Amino acid sequence: MDWQGQKLAEMLMQLLLVASAVAAFVVGYAMADFQLMLLVYAGGVVLTALVTVPNWPFFNRHPLKWLDAAEADRHPRPQSLANKVVLAALWCCPPYDKFSAPAG
Repeated sequence: MDWQGQKLAEMLMQLLLVASAVAAFVVGYAMADFQLMLLVYAGGVVLTALVTVPNWPFFNRHPLKWLDAAEADRHPRPQSLANKVVLAALWCCPPYDKFSAPAG
């Protein structure tokens, strides 16, 4: 599933869950039956899962273009500032657990 497919799956999930909640409330209120309301909503959740969980072809309309390994080696990924700060902090004060803590 590509990035746009993930966004589409999330939007479909939200839309289907809200629609099934509204439909379940209307049916439950009209029939005055709480159990029927829960069954309608459960059916909506199952339908939502069947639509959004599998990797359907319409979620893969924008495939990612990956670099070859040789091309990626020629262009190393730059370190972000956050990584440099973490590395500097680890160099200054290395982490230790309770078993390797200095005695004292």
